[in-house]
Amino acid sequence: MDVSQYLEIFIDESNEHLQNLSDGIMILEKEPDNSDTINEIFRAAHSLKGMAGTMGYKRMQNLTHDMENVFSEVRNGNIKVDSRMVDVLFQCLDALEQYVNNIQETSDEGTDDNEPIIKALNSFIVNNEDKGVLPEEAKKEEAPAEEKKEESTDVAGTYARYNNMVFADFEKNAVNEAIEKKMNVFIIKVSVDENCILKAARAFLVFKNLEGHCDIIKSEPSAQDIEDEKFELDFSIVVVTEESYESIVGIIKNVSEIKDAAGEAITTPFADEDDKEEKQDTPKQEEKKDESETKPSAPVTAKKQAPAANNNKAGKTVSHTVRVDIEKLDVLMNLVSELIIAKNGLVSASVSEDGTTSVNQKFGEQIEYLERVTTNLHESVMKVRMMPIESVFAKYPRMIRDLNKKLGKKMELYMSGEETELDRTVIDEIGDPIMHLLRNSADHGLESAEIRAERGKPEVGSIWLDAYQEGNNVVIEVRDDGNGIDVEKVKQKAVEKGNLTQEQADALTEKEAIDLLFKPSFSTSDKVTDVSGRGVGLDVVKSKIEALGGDVEVKTKYGEGSTFSIRLPLTLAIIQALMVKVGEEKYAIALGSIETIEDVPVSEIKYVHAKEVINLRGNVIPLIRLRELLDVPGEPEGSDNIVIVIVRKGDKLAGLVVDNLIGQMEIVIKSLGKYININRMISGATILGDGSVALIIDANTLV
Repeated sequence: MDVSQYLEIFIDESNEHLQNLSDGIMILEKEPDNSDTINEIFRAAHSLKGMAGTMGYKRMQNLTHDMENVFSEVRNGNIKVDSRMVDVLFQCLDALEQYVNNIQETSDEGTDDNEPIIKALNSFIVNNEDKGVLPEEAKKEEAPAEEKKEESTDVAGTYARYNNMVFADFEKNAVNEAIEKKMNVFIIKVSVDENCILKAARAFLVFKNLEGHCDIIKSEPSAQDIEDEKFELDFSIVVVTEESYESIVGIIKNVSEIKDAAGEAITTPFADEDDKEEKQDTPKQEEKKDESETKPSAPVTAKKQAPAANNNKAGKTVSHTVRVDIEKLDVLMNLVSELIIAKNGLVSASVSEDGTTSVNQKFGEQIEYLERVTTNLHESVMKVRMMPIESVFAKYPRMIRDLNKKLGKKMELYMSGEETELDRTVIDEIGDPIMHLLRNSADHGLESAEIRAERGKPEVGSIWLDAYQEGNNVVIEVRDDGNGIDVEKVKQKAVEKGNLTQEQADALTEKEAIDLLFKPSFSTSDKVTDVSGRGVGLDVVKSKIEALGGDVEVKTKYGEGSTFSIRLPLTLAIIQALMVKVGEEKYAIALGSIETIEDVPVSEIKYVHAKEVINLRGNVIPLIRLRELLDVPGEPEGSDNIVIVIVRKGDKLAGLVVDNLIGQMEIVIKSLGKYININRMISGATILGDGSVALIIDANTLV
């Protein structure tokens, strides 16, 4: 079978499973007895193994198979999770990630068998067997299991009333296998309160709460019927578990508006097909057998069939999700862009030079309708392209854990705003800059334990990674409670490296000194390590963020910590903009950057350090005359008032002096290309309705 057509799906799903494994192992390191996490990791490893086997990647399959074996023992309580095991598991993840990267680049997993890692994994099982833990533990556990079954039969023996429950062959097999493995199989009748309004919701909560405690191999009525509320006041389930009858019934009864739950244990296996007729005469026994199947098939059957509301809802969600190649979305976005340009052309054509409408009313109404449709279409396409930043944030806790061990510092990462959404193209590019900022905080920012103790700080350093939306921008902040930036040390390093003379260094402001950190190959580290010292990190941050149309801002206080703020546009393609006129030239300013527009008398302009400012409602705002900055030909018309567009970047304001305002317009950003050497204040160009081109001013670079 040709599996190449499934390669993209395999890579996407493998990356998802690897991230789930990484998250799970991080939790497991802090909570080694968390059974839900152990089960989640086991399932992820099992899924990866199956996918790799289907695609023919044997090395990847072998490694995940050994991981699955270890977690099977952990799940059964035969092996305890410790820090050594966590280290080995992370090595496994790194190896699996390398396999996936190789497959993505060459469609082949490579030739590395990762024998040392496989040996380390198997040593956990071998060492455990050598200690003789497995056989004795197993015997001790088996005896009580049988006693429990007997006990529960006695306790609930009066509930053998399920003679009309019909079992399929695979359900019978599941019961039989569970009984062979000394597992508990219970058939339980659940009664809902007669005053309950949402019966299906209560049934869903029953299934949800039982997750992790047992596997449900059958329900009567069926899962779909329960979800559709096609049952009276009770339903029956058959479960396989290692827990006691009392424990399972207790979980069910804890759900509000569940009136009662009672049943019995199934201890006798189902008979062979040949004995079917005989068994029909003894319905009570047959049901007991039915419910006794459970363990091996249980995980699979339960997932696919039983947890009524839960699994079916999950299924519905998945069926409404489609994986789409980002290139197809790019094509769609380009078409929407062209549609908006065409719409702007129609609007322009419908207005005469004196500003009056030159078309009949009906045509004007259709143009307005077209405007609404294109705006909604644009918003819909943008929503499709938006992704939560969580997909980027998820990999950093593991990185901080590794740095914790590598640098010998105790540190904790706190994250917020993972649900904040960004354009997919930005998401793909933002990972590296954030990684470098976090490494910078861990290595340069946080002090050693001794210095922290001297300063009265907690032994464990804190790093915060926050994301939030601010207007039409997303702000990502990396903060730490570390040393802060030693500006004098930065100046000294610049002099040592020959970047500046001593006189130049002494004349630098704090902001200018901090900006030196973003220069290529500049580093304050005394030695080069695999974490820092090459002067690459902050240079990458600055160049990447600026390429995405964003900017980086630094706030620091020596001895207390630093904050690096990345500000990014929500979208890189289509924006709402204010069109302005400077001389005879038209320019666009992104609406998201604009705070307000003011008409100010010339007499109110003051001078501070020979620079023009205005005092606006208590704020002193510097003025920037775009005519001079852009070298626009001609002289401005004499007037008693000037038009000022107040723009904001973070907590800073500036006033852009323009000649005239044209109005708000939805514009498509077109790149000027890397061959046009133009000032950074111009972020691109747009095509106007009359076919002319207007440059887009990046207000962030002017504030």
